[in-house]
Amino acid sequence: MKRTLSLLILSVFLTPAFSQEETQVTKSSKLVRFTFGTSILIDNHTVATPYNGGLELEIHHRFSNIETYHNLFGIYGAANTRMGLNYGITDRIMIGAGTTKDYKLQDIQWKYLVLQQTEDNSMPVSLSYYGNIVLDLRKEADFGPAESYREIHRLSYFTQFIAARKINEMFSVQIAPSLAYFNSVPQYSDTTGYKNLNFGISAGARANVFGSHSVIIEYDQLLRKQDLNDQPKPNLAFGWEIGTATHTFQLFVANYSQIINQRNLVFNTNDFTKGEFLIGFNITVRF
Repeated sequence: MKRTLSLLILSVFLTPAFSQEETQVTKSSKLVRFTFGTSILIDNHTVATPYNGGLELEIHHRFSNIETYHNLFGIYGAANTRMGLNYGITDRIMIGAGTTKDYKLQDIQWKYLVLQQTEDNSMPVSLSYYGNIVLDLRKEADFGPAESYREIHRLSYFTQFIAARKINEMFSVQIAPSLAYFNSVPQYSDTTGYKNLNFGISAGARANVFGSHSVIIEYDQLLRKQDLNDQPKPNLAFGWEIGTATHTFQLFVANYSQIINQRNLVFNTNDFTKGEFLIGFNITVRF
């Protein structure tokens, strides 16, 4: 636990070192704008942050797995929803909070735009640091034996650096190494269960097709093997994005439903190679 918190704190204090590099960009360099249409790609964050004083309302909705017309291809099944607000403290610093239905998760998140791509390629990429702390409000019995329960077992943490490049007016790509830590994870025996500390890698892309319409895709891969016979599955999602100056709507299919980054990375059991997908949508409203 102490080691993980140290890594998170170190990540925060490393960001000024990166920002010093940006001061070397000449004043004549024009910054690249609108690498992505909004702060989120599908479930992963992008390098974008709200402007200074800007407020974003986020609505995430995931239907259940697509089955047959009896559950109208997942729409009639159990759904997961998150609602959140993000605020731009500056043009580069964001703080936000949200609540998620499944597992009764309450999150606090932040993002810092460290570097910004320039049109003359004196800075070839944009780089953001993102992190969150999540509180699980389920009953104490969901965290193992009562004699070993502690309130701190409810917390989990996620942190990542997001590197993105706008290749041209049509294509943007990003990649993000990540670290996730759970104070408490399911253990089924002395030798079987999940790891507290986990590493992952995420990648995503956006292609502007015409006007305000874009195709979006993302992929997440857990890099640490769990003490399980059936390992967590990688995440895959692809969809359609429609954006305006004040709203962004994203409709997609994905093989994960838990919305919160660390839970999707570590606990996804849906196998996209077997066609285990669900329908989801995101709505972002900017004020």
